[in-house]
Amino acid sequence: MTTIHPQALVDSKAELAEDVQVGPFAIIGPEVKIGAGTVVGPHAILKGPTTVGMRNRIFQFASVGEDCQDKKYKGERTELVIGDDNIIREGVTLHRGTFQDRGITHIGSNNLFMCYVHVAHDCVVGDNIIMANNTAIAGHVHIGNGAILGGGTLVHQFCRIGQFAMTAAGTVVLQDIPAFVTCSGNRAEAHGMNIEGMRRRGVDSDVINRLREAYKTVYRRGLTLDQAITELDQNNAGCAEVDAFLDSLKSSQRGIVR
Repeated sequence: MTTIHPQALVDSKAELAEDVQVGPFAIIGPEVKIGAGTVVGPHAILKGPTTVGMRNRIFQFASVGEDCQDKKYKGERTELVIGDDNIIREGVTLHRGTFQDRGITHIGSNNLFMCYVHVAHDCVVGDNIIMANNTAIAGHVHIGNGAILGGGTLVHQFCRIGQFAMTAAGTVVLQDIPAFVTCSGNRAEAHGMNIEGMRRRGVDSDVINRLREAYKTVYRRGLTLDQAITELDQNNAGCAEVDAFLDSLKSSQRGIVR
């Protein structure tokens, strides 16, 4: 049964599924759709067009689906789409897309957005991602599954962060981070592979060793990126993780952190 606190404001054009809970002083506007089992905390604000999946937890003072901060935005109809089982902590801001891009900001499932995280317009955020306190990603950023962004990480617009990549606290990301790579600093520099993260996820030791060798090819042998990609293409024998690392190199538009 849906439970709406009497001091909450829910627009008649919002759509709330069964078992949604809405706390006091929360505001849910028109064209907001909320899936079953989602909990909206006190003072949270949801603005449409926004679709929120099932079993999400939205904490107090979060702002979900607000207009973007891009000066080119002129009020066009854009969206925010959120998957299932996300935790959106206090003060998080998730903005809708812009007409200049896909028009949709898309967030996957099973993500943790810690306090005061900002996700800007047109971002694509995958699944099982952790974004620690005060992390901010600018418009058009793509983040792959399983990535971890340390507290206070700042990501420049249009950057891509590969799957299972990791940043240290206070990292400033101005170029793409390949899959599995860890980095830190202002500006960000690469510091190896996310070995411990892979071990915790049960990645085979042989795969980890192959990723280590791939990392050395790109970062330790003095090759240009094109030369490293050519060598990895020739030597990789169908390892899915190395393929993912290689794909993140090939798809980079801003260059990679070195």
